[in-house]
Amino acid sequence: MILFYYLINRRLTGFSGLATLYSAARQNQGFMLTKQKKDRIIAKYRTHASDTGSSQVQIAILTEEIKELTGHLKDHKHDYSSRRGLIKKVNERKKLLKYLRKENLEEWEKLVKALKIKVSKEIAEENRKAEEDELGLPVEELEEAVEPVKEDAP
Repeated sequence: MILFYYLINRRLTGFSGLATLYSAARQNQGFMLTKQKKDRIIAKYRTHASDTGSSQVQIAILTEEIKELTGHLKDHKHDYSSRRGLIKKVNERKKLLKYLRKENLEEWEKLVKALKIKVSKEIAEENRKAEEDELGLPVEELEEAVEPVKEDAP
């Protein structure tokens, strides 16, 4: 049934349409994550045993979907529908990251490092200022105050 709707929507008829569909199916060019990939992501980023919907898990899943869509768009530069979907996913991830940062800064930092997400300069500067406020000294002065341990040579 799905094959029929696909052929109608794509206006693919005859042998070439079936060949295109067969080729796409063989290469597994789906845009959605497979259940196995999603389960691995959930297992890696969950906060407790039955967690499937925490911010960390949602951000990790969105990041993987964004990676897949980005790869697709490198091959298909004029696929504007997928580009729109990519922009929606990036914005949703941005909102979730903002929420997580507001609620739990340590978890946010850990997740951003684990997923290798780029952080804007403004956010990095805000984090630096927050560290300075928390410790009461500028970061440069703290680095100078902490002297490296010198080992005595025998």
